[in-house]
Amino acid sequence: MRFIRATSAAVLVAAVSAMPLIPAAPSVAASAGDQDATFVKAVHQGNLAEIAAGQDARHNATTSCVKTVGKALVRDHGKLDADLKALAHKLGIALPASPTEEQKQELAAAQSKANTSAYDAAWLKTQDAAHTKTLALIDDELKAGKNTEVQAAARAARPVVSAHLDMVRGGTCHAAKDAGTIKAGGGGQSAAAPVAAPVAGAVALGGGGLLVGFGSAWLIRGRRGGVPGR
Repeated sequence: MRFIRATSAAVLVAAVSAMPLIPAAPSVAASAGDQDATFVKAVHQGNLAEIAAGQDARHNATTSCVKTVGKALVRDHGKLDADLKALAHKLGIALPASPTEEQKQELAAAQSKANTSAYDAAWLKTQDAAHTKTLALIDDELKAGKNTEVQAAARAARPVVSAHLDMVRGGTCHAAKDAGTIKAGGGGQSAAAPVAAPVAGAVALGGGGLLVGFGSAWLIRGRRGGVPGR
């Protein structure tokens, strides 16, 4: 009887070992496609432009409201861009070294009115248009992007950009809308990504591990209980 149980358990273990395991989900997101790479480059240039504009406003604006908004842009876009650069490096995306020529010209146009009320008006109008454009880029990425990490970065940036737009909407300054906080530091990585691989790995081992465990426990119980009648 003991021989029969041991043989059955051995057959069970061999069968489980031969079973194909469910492949674990990849721990790294798929490579960035053209849409993703274009988005990362454009948003990086946008971040550089907003940081430059924010720094300029702190020196050349005439109202404390515009200076406060400028400070928020430097703070938030600096954090967002740090995350974005780390993600670009990971995905092998080469980033531009400066804002676009159009962005440079827009800031230069505002600078020509430095320390006048016309500067504040031009600066706010430019930021309204810039953040509206960035929101459109983000929404396009969320709809058409392929890389989950790039999409996660876009999703993390959206409420920040939206808050900035509220602060300059219609060319009117609303510094009081600054929340003063930004959840950066991981915006370039999907929160769901680290969970997927361990779960899949557990599933992959689940069927085999469970059955092997069951066979082992059955053998132990047989040895402890002995052969009936002894």
